[in-house]
Amino acid sequence: MDRRQEIIMAATKSFSLFGFKATTMDQIARIANVGKGTIYTFFENKDILFQEIVLRMISEMKSEAMSVLKEDAPFQENAHHALMKMLEFRETHQLFAKIIDEEKELRTPAVQQVLVQIEQEIVSYIKLKIEKAISKGEIRQVNSELVAFLLFKAYLAFVVDWEATHSEPLSEKSITELFRDTIFKSLLI
Repeated sequence: MDRRQEIIMAATKSFSLFGFKATTMDQIARIANVGKGTIYTFFENKDILFQEIVLRMISEMKSEAMSVLKEDAPFQENAHHALMKMLEFRETHQLFAKIIDEEKELRTPAVQQVLVQIEQEIVSYIKLKIEKAISKGEIRQVNSELVAFLLFKAYLAFVVDWEATHSEPLSEKSITELFRDTIFKSLLI
């Protein structure tokens, strides 16, 4: 493994354990077993290193979402499975979970910016899938960006936020039926 990759792995570990604000270049250097100067030969500062790691995490999340898509499945089924997979990734990926916690607790500007970037990437991904479904004649012509945003935020609300105000989480079956009978039904031709 090359030095750059070792630094990225060490930084990912540090950001995952301590968050963005509490991670220092000294910590990363210790974890990577390199001098701090070595880090600066690859990354100008902590923000740029963090951005590199976040881009890799976004790519990993998209790969996981794509892994549940079936070429012959209807749009509704693929959209549901991809959204559920991305939200599962959000909750179980150690770095993603730490970023969310830090934003809630400390409201760190760099973390807030990263969360906006992640949301934009997710909405963009969903938008592309909607546009593909429109071109295949599976769903009617809609503003794909607005519908992508609506789907993401609605799924986020029912999968993640629901538990904060209710004693029991919604089952995946309940979520599937709710979206099938409302948003997805309105998209069908």
